[in-house]
Amino acid sequence: MTDATFTAYPAIDVRDGHVVRLLQGDYDRETRYADDPFAVAMRYADAGARWLHLVDLDAARAGGYTLAPLLRRIADDGRLRVQTGGGVRDEAAVAAMLDAGASRVVIGSLAVREPERVVAWLARFGAERLTIALDTRRDETGVWRLPVHGWTEHAPRDLDACLDLYRDAGARHLLCTDIARDGMLQGPNLDLYRAILARGDGFALQASGGVRDVADVAAARDAGCAGAVLGKALLEGRMTVAEALAC
Repeated sequence: MTDATFTAYPAIDVRDGHVVRLLQGDYDRETRYADDPFAVAMRYADAGARWLHLVDLDAARAGGYTLAPLLRRIADDGRLRVQTGGGVRDEAAVAAMLDAGASRVVIGSLAVREPERVVAWLARFGAERLTIALDTRRDETGVWRLPVHGWTEHAPRDLDACLDLYRDAGARHLLCTDIARDGMLQGPNLDLYRAILARGDGFALQASGGVRDVADVAAARDAGCAGAVLGKALLEGRMTVAEALAC
């Protein structure tokens, strides 16, 4: 079962100190929106947001989380709980991000490439402190694959097998992105989310990728998702945080 409440997660992706968005995760297709990530976070807090999804794109590419000072400033303000990720390579990095003020650490590529390590982190830190982020793409046979290495190769496990593993490990928070929808403003893949939830694994599922407007937020909620990550649509004024929260 998902949580009774639905959470809107305004997203801030940071590259070289700027708020940006990438098209389908491509670093060569970047749009820059703002030069002060903290100011953007405070605008979201002023609008009533209670959570923030913060991504270190530099670390996601090269490793070594760089946003600890920003994370501390946001956490010290006290209004936003932050789930954050990018470039998590080891247990010490998870601990450091939690110490810097993260409420949850997002584990992405490593959750696919080295799931046994992430399962051990779930045991150490607890299921409420980690969000498992799975980027997926449907192949020509209809199987949802988990691309790695810049989305150029497929991991040995497909999406269903990875979900089995994390269900058995007691993971709670799952963020799933259909790569084809990421940054495209074409609507979230509700069929994918319904299929994941129909498995009955008990994940609190966050919709990510493609959300265009308030109707998409409501649709994700009605499909059974526990939350939705809101990036480009907020930055481009297609909806406001207040409108998303009103859902």
